[in-house]
Amino acid sequence: MSDSASETVNDEDKNVETGGGESSPDAPAKEPPKTDISFSGGMYGFLANNRVSLGFTSYQSGGLYLLGAGTDGKLALHEARYAQAMGVTGDADRLYLAALTQIVRMENVLKPDESANNKHDKVYVPRTFHTTGAVDLHEIGVCDDGRLVFINTRYGCLCELSNVHSFRPIWKPSFLSKIAPEDRCHLNGLGMADGRPKYASAVCKSDVVDGWRDRRADGGIIIDIETDEIVAEGLSMPHSPRWHDGKLWVANSGSGEIGTIDPATKTFQPVAFCPGFVRGLAFHNGFAIVTLSKPRYGRFAGLALDDKLKEKDADPWCGVQIISLRDGTVAQWIRFDGAIMELFDVCALPGVRDAITLGPQSAEIQSFITIEAQQST
Repeated sequence: MSDSASETVNDEDKNVETGGGESSPDAPAKEPPKTDISFSGGMYGFLANNRVSLGFTSYQSGGLYLLGAGTDGKLALHEARYAQAMGVTGDADRLYLAALTQIVRMENVLKPDESANNKHDKVYVPRTFHTTGAVDLHEIGVCDDGRLVFINTRYGCLCELSNVHSFRPIWKPSFLSKIAPEDRCHLNGLGMADGRPKYASAVCKSDVVDGWRDRRADGGIIIDIETDEIVAEGLSMPHSPRWHDGKLWVANSGSGEIGTIDPATKTFQPVAFCPGFVRGLAFHNGFAIVTLSKPRYGRFAGLALDDKLKEKDADPWCGVQIISLRDGTVAQWIRFDGAIMELFDVCALPGVRDAITLGPQSAEIQSFITIEAQQST
């Protein structure tokens, strides 16, 4: 199998071509937009020493990215194209991805002692595409019984897959009077705990069409899915609630911070500031892993993040930061400048060194055939 879709970066910035599509044979050739990638000097060592790879997404570029430590001593960055790639979760055996109209299940086809091209220890191949339609899929989770659950932002509800229909709603916030395709509160984040959906984040409690846009600065809430209790409020565009080490963590995106929720006061306690719109939150070996995005229209108008960046004389980032939970400092990072400006979700993949995945439109997927071994009788 060719690995031409896998990009390797070293100690210097690397230009990665993005975009795609077809043009008329008579049309002049266009130079594809490029993204400069830079990263901290210790990123390779962090991934190698912690035996972990990262998966992250960009709905803007339509990319699922896998970042690992290559056998050649260099960072390995692989990209597969999925329209509006959003929520991602997985492990060494399987990845799930929420895209524009589908949820994709990808299976690793390599055995523990196998490799592809003498370097990749995992090859994730898309095996099922469950079509939901354009419901603005956001974060996803896997229950301990194997059921997949996901946030349906357009309809404002938590859902599971249906064998017949687009989705099956299993919960909605109690302040929503009905399930309707109106994105009333911008329900977006899903926090799993003990193998079940436990927390959800929303930009506000609005019960009218698109009402969340007027409450971005301080209307944000975290909801206990099991009890319908609002366990945190006064947040700014919160995303990615996560239960970790006995604490409820959240990305307070409008202020550019990650932190924990004080259960007594229902308030946000910041741990670290991030120079960008932070979404996606994962944990590994005492570190938080977050994705950052630049503003779509030049600045984060109406959000505290805009003022904080000015106070710190800083430009907004697009990239991934690895933050120490001990003191809130940035341990490692990878940064994108150019065509890629927004990222969404991130997951840690323990035990994975250098993985690749085959995009559904890639040339490789046409000829990459694997056969399940027959059981002896």
